[in-house]
Amino acid sequence: MLENLNLLRAFGGFFFIFWTAFNTALVDVVGSEQQIPLSVVKLWASAFGGEIKSIAAKYSGSQLLQKKYKEYEKDVAIEEIDGLQLVKKLAKNMEEMFHKKSEAVRRLVEAAEDAYLKHEFDADLQYEYFNAVLINERDEEGNYLELGKEFILVPNDHFNNLPVNISLSDVQVPTNMYNKDPAIVNGVYWSESLNKVFVDNFDRDPSLIWQYFGSAKGFFRQYPGIKWEPDENGVIAFDCRNRKWYIQAATSPKDVVILVDVSGSMKGLRLTIAKQTVSSILDTLGDDDFFNIIAYNEELHYVEPCLNGTLVQADRTNKEHFREHLDKLFAKGIGMLDIALNEAFNMLNEVRQGSICSQAIMLITDGAVDTYDTIFAKYNWPDRKVRIFTYLIGREAAFADNLKWMACANKGFFTQISTLADVQENVMEYLHVLSRPKVIDQEHDVVWTEAYIDSTGLVLMTTVAMPVFSKQNETRSKGILLGVVGTDVPVKELLKAIPKYKLGIHGYAFAITNNGYILTHPELRPLYEEGKKRRKPNYSSVDLSEVEWEDRDDTVRGNYFKVCSISLHSLGVALSRGHGKYFFRGNVTVEEGLHDLEHPDVSLADEWSYCNTDLHPEHRQMTQLEAIKRYLTGKEPLLQCDKELIQEVLFDAVVSAPIEAYWTSLALNKSENSDKGVEVAFLGTRTGLSRINLFVGPEQDFLTAEDKENIFNADHFPLWYRRAAEQIPGSFVYSIPFSTVLSAVLPMLTSRYVFAVPIAQRLKQTLEPCDTEYPAFVSEPLLIFFFNTILRSVLNYIVHNESLKCERLKSQKIRRRPESCHGFHPEENARECGGVPGLSAKPPFVLLPLLLTIFSR
Repeated sequence: MLENLNLLRAFGGFFFIFWTAFNTALVDVVGSEQQIPLSVVKLWASAFGGEIKSIAAKYSGSQLLQKKYKEYEKDVAIEEIDGLQLVKKLAKNMEEMFHKKSEAVRRLVEAAEDAYLKHEFDADLQYEYFNAVLINERDEEGNYLELGKEFILVPNDHFNNLPVNISLSDVQVPTNMYNKDPAIVNGVYWSESLNKVFVDNFDRDPSLIWQYFGSAKGFFRQYPGIKWEPDENGVIAFDCRNRKWYIQAATSPKDVVILVDVSGSMKGLRLTIAKQTVSSILDTLGDDDFFNIIAYNEELHYVEPCLNGTLVQADRTNKEHFREHLDKLFAKGIGMLDIALNEAFNMLNEVRQGSICSQAIMLITDGAVDTYDTIFAKYNWPDRKVRIFTYLIGREAAFADNLKWMACANKGFFTQISTLADVQENVMEYLHVLSRPKVIDQEHDVVWTEAYIDSTGLVLMTTVAMPVFSKQNETRSKGILLGVVGTDVPVKELLKAIPKYKLGIHGYAFAITNNGYILTHPELRPLYEEGKKRRKPNYSSVDLSEVEWEDRDDTVRGNYFKVCSISLHSLGVALSRGHGKYFFRGNVTVEEGLHDLEHPDVSLADEWSYCNTDLHPEHRQMTQLEAIKRYLTGKEPLLQCDKELIQEVLFDAVVSAPIEAYWTSLALNKSENSDKGVEVAFLGTRTGLSRINLFVGPEQDFLTAEDKENIFNADHFPLWYRRAAEQIPGSFVYSIPFSTVLSAVLPMLTSRYVFAVPIAQRLKQTLEPCDTEYPAFVSEPLLIFFFNTILRSVLNYIVHNESLKCERLKSQKIRRRPESCHGFHPEENARECGGVPGLSAKPPFVLLPLLLTIFSR
């Protein structure tokens, strides 16, 4: 039984660590301006370590807990976990959840396509709809504004306590668009039929949050209805067509080369408009796309010289990097478009790292003196695999015919951009062209995006989306995309399908979408928290290639992987060979468990789902503890709870109950000078149960909701718990807050004059996006290891410099590509290329037979 007891300690036992005020003494000694001999440091470390070890042993009460455990030992069972069976079970749970979300979106697609099929466009249609910006707004006389009639809003905790209307949707129109444009009004009118489906979906699946329809015309219908507030300039910049879920659902992955004319004629406003056009194109690229930008005059200038001749993934980091370089462009010289086109075609023809699906060249210029037929004939005809999109900058139309011809002869699109206000809508035109093959094929691909932070900056989520097509026969060859429907799925909803307690201390599960996005993984947590701090909704998720696959090595933690395919996704489970190989089962009566579970010092992991309180509105106000009690007493038969987890948490509550009285006795008998500095003692178990006892005032910043690394989360056990679990049973682990001591230690190690600014702050500013900062957990001797940690950090700070950025850009791993690609379709009407009924440019006579062949395709 001793072997089993050690196993209990290793996998699911009770681990302690004590937060003390000794860090103040550490700063006082280490921060001294005098050089302290190493022998003195070792002596002090030994005495200091012995003192805190004695205190830790005193407050742990381990013998008391073992005695209580002995009372129930005969009913304890330890089972070996079958990794394959576990992943299959979890995969089934997650597949059911994925299916429910996808079906909700599919019902919206069917309703939208049927409504559009029955609708006849009316250019004179007058329709009063609920405009999300104008609702409940009144004029000076107290009358509701046009499109702003009364719209009832009630705070709802299921939607972050925002005021919403769960009976109706409302419509947001971008500020740069006329909200009574006939195309907008007609679209809003026929899409009203989605209201019924929104409500029905929410009734079927109360865990759903936002549902919406993003129209190709630019308006955004959202359920539940909510009021939108403009920024301080009175502007709402949100355009649904720029969102990743829209881009991924509307088009296939694409490789894009952007050519920007920087000749002398582009000076002033034209270059400003050109830069904005490039930026808007970048907005329309998603993580499945690849791109590069070349500026040209009589020479070629790669905007990022490091990436000469190659494509880079269009993730947020890379796009922002290129935007910064755009500011360095200036206009001079003569524009030699021929060399730029040759370079672009060569890059696309030789591409090894890219989407390998749709390809396009975006040409941004104020004119072209030729049609460059020989170049297109050499690289692109007759197949026209590379589409040409041309953007004429400025009001002059002298060279418009040549640019129109280039676009139309290469299955692209031509637009003219005269002002900054014209940029957004004109850029969007190319998305309609690229979506044509998918529309003609009527392929309603289900798209799951990577994890991202929502616009409130509060919720980590993914989106499931599907495109909406016109089913009218007369428009088939035009391939009309009506828009995209979608619904948001919080990552915490996914985590409910893979309970952390089943995976062990170091184990974890990761759900992978069909295009390689990881939706659940421990590495998402630190990135999410950093994104919240910086208020960056455009959070970039962890990619499959960035997972720490080194865990496959038995010398690390001995993790082994089991992967199960789930329709469009895969679910992987990593289990530690030690802590994750066995499952501990205890057994106590419901009466015993509830009695000890309801004690004031007991808390349960907020993000763990002991009972699903989201399914029914009447349960959403319940805490997990309340839900467990009502479930066990039979007062809420509709509650769905995890019986296995509840049984285990009841056992932990009973076995850990004696520690509360023990801590109370220590507090009552504590003299003024004994155990000076002890602030809090706490206990945690494998079921997310915690007991906490404060020995000083309530003011402390440890184990709070903000202290994410040190509390039980949906995706990991607390850091102190994990570190303790790695040690030999009966030993102690000590924590030194890294950020607290760093600025005091560094001056002593070097010179007090070198680091005028706290180095902890400077180090943090140089961290890469995927770096994670953890407190240093050390064993005795205390200080030696800690000094080594500091020195390593300083060295990392010194060697990390700007020269590494280029290597990082070049070394990006290739993402797993989506399975479907709709780059071309033989029935596509290529004459829809910018509203040009005929071609003005006169191509050479020898090319006429070829062009006739091209336009007959």
